[in-house]
Amino acid sequence: MTTSSTGTRLGYVRVSTGKQDESLQHDALDNAKVLKRNRYVDHGVSGSKSSRPALDAMLADASTGDTIVVYKLDRIGRSTAHVAQLLANLTERGIFVESISDGLNSSTPTGRAMLQMLAIFAEMERSFISERTIAGLAAAKGKNRKGGRPRTDPATARKAQTLRDSGESIAEISSTLEISVATVYRLTSAPRG
Repeated sequence: MTTSSTGTRLGYVRVSTGKQDESLQHDALDNAKVLKRNRYVDHGVSGSKSSRPALDAMLADASTGDTIVVYKLDRIGRSTAHVAQLLANLTERGIFVESISDGLNSSTPTGRAMLQMLAIFAEMERSFISERTIAGLAAAKGKNRKGGRPRTDPATARKAQTLRDSGESIAEISSTLEISVATVYRLTSAPRG
C-alpha cells in the first residue's frame, strides 16, 4: 500500500441541478493545484445516484499514488456506507482522497479516520433531517393540514413570468407579488424576449 501521494492530482466536481454553479468548486481546485485537464465534472447529477459518469470515469482512470481532490466530501459519496467503501477501496489501491473545505487528507492515518468520521456525521444529519420531515408531515396530517410547499396559483405564476420577461428584477417581482425570491425563481424561467 502506498503511504504518500506521488501521482496526479485528480479533481472531482458535482452539482445536483442545472441551476447550481460549480465555480466555487473549480476555484477551490485551482487553489489546490489541480489542473483543469485533470478534472471530472458531473453536472446536474444527484449525489444519491449510484452511477455518476464523471465519477466512474475518474475512479477508472486513477492509479496508485494519485490523489482525488474534492471541494467537500459530500461531493464524492452518496451515503456513509458508500463513502466508507470508496475510501477503503481507494486506500487499498494506493489512491488518496483530499477534501479541501474539510481540511482532510487520507494520506495520513488521522486524515483517513477523520474522513470516515465526517462521512458518518453527514449521513446522521441527513437521517435526522429525513426523520424531522416525516414527523412534521405526520403532525400536519394530524391537524388536517397538508405538509410541503404551499401551491402557488397559476395566475401568480403567469404574472411573475410576465414581470420577469419585462425586465423586472427577481427582488422586485418578489416584493410586488408578495412571494419569496426562491418562489420567483421556481415559477419563472429566464426572460423570453
